[in-house]
Amino acid sequence: MQLVRAERPLVIGHRGAPGYRPEHTRSAYELAFALGADAVEPDVVATRDGVLVLRHENEISGTTDVAKRPEFAAKRTTREVDGKPLTGWFTEDFTWAELSTMRARERLGAIRQSSSSFNDRYPIIRLRDLFALIDTAADEQRRLIRMVAEFKHASHFDALGLPLDELFAAELEEAGWGRGDERLIMESFEPGLLDRLGARGIRGSRIFLIEATGSPYDLVLADGTRATRYDDFVTEAGLLGLADRVDGVSVDKARLIGEPGAAAGAAAAATDASGAPVDRRAAHLPLVGSALVDAAHSAGLEIFTWTLRPENRFLSKGFRRGTARAAYGDWLGEFTLIVGTGVDGIFVDHPDLGVEARDAVFAASASG
Repeated sequence: MQLVRAERPLVIGHRGAPGYRPEHTRSAYELAFALGADAVEPDVVATRDGVLVLRHENEISGTTDVAKRPEFAAKRTTREVDGKPLTGWFTEDFTWAELSTMRARERLGAIRQSSSSFNDRYPIIRLRDLFALIDTAADEQRRLIRMVAEFKHASHFDALGLPLDELFAAELEEAGWGRGDERLIMESFEPGLLDRLGARGIRGSRIFLIEATGSPYDLVLADGTRATRYDDFVTEAGLLGLADRVDGVSVDKARLIGEPGAAAGAAAAATDASGAPVDRRAAHLPLVGSALVDAAHSAGLEIFTWTLRPENRFLSKGFRRGTARAAYGDWLGEFTLIVGTGVDGIFVDHPDLGVEARDAVFAASASG
């Protein structure tokens, strides 16, 4: 069967379609496919018995009904995750048999009342379940559907004897995806995990996730306060340095729209003490907006961005409308601005809105 391939940018259903259904549920993923997502993004964490499950974090009090389950009350504990103490319930303290009895909840329920109305209806699912869902949807819709697997807290799980790269390789084989192919994209905030996935011969794009601030935790473990900052990776030299290591980067959307002018495609410039413009490339400063996208492409890297959401709570200030946090603002304005920078993929909580924004940019380009 000849599969239809997606246009660019890829519209990636962030944890499925959590704008409409609780994230990481079968219903959220199936809805994402129906709404036209080119790919879906699962967050991957491990159970005590080495099963990869789909949760936003390994701490699950906000995304499941675990706090209401008296049989699991004794498992509430405090752990250090990526150098910070966190209290709650953790996937690594449960077997899959135990987790499979829980029900999913919408993490952003205060904002997403429509999605949270489906709380406690759907069970947690495993990574292997999503492989099967993708295969089925691709066959039914006769198009290529990708998985963008995000590996959460790799160093943390390594220390527990649950290496995510090893467990993932086994899941690929079990699902019939072999060593991976063009359907597979892998991403992590820890570049060392991406290195290990490549060393295992797993095929598929490897994408380095870049936060707005801070440093990758695996580098903090290795280098302490001297750890390379995320900012250092989005200079021209930093992007060139990544080119032989990964296939792309994925940046917080603040790096594309966080500064006036840069996101609109103007020269990405800062100012010095006298107020004179400073070229970020020449000054080896972090790039922003279309200048960042162009530099990534010049280095041979793809560039994605996350997360595009329509509610005022998540929109940049200039695109908010009114004061209600849950109300939709000028989401189309922000989404099309981001698509217009030339990014290769956008992570969205409402896949249909991502498709609409992409279509609007294409239509404007064709008419212009």
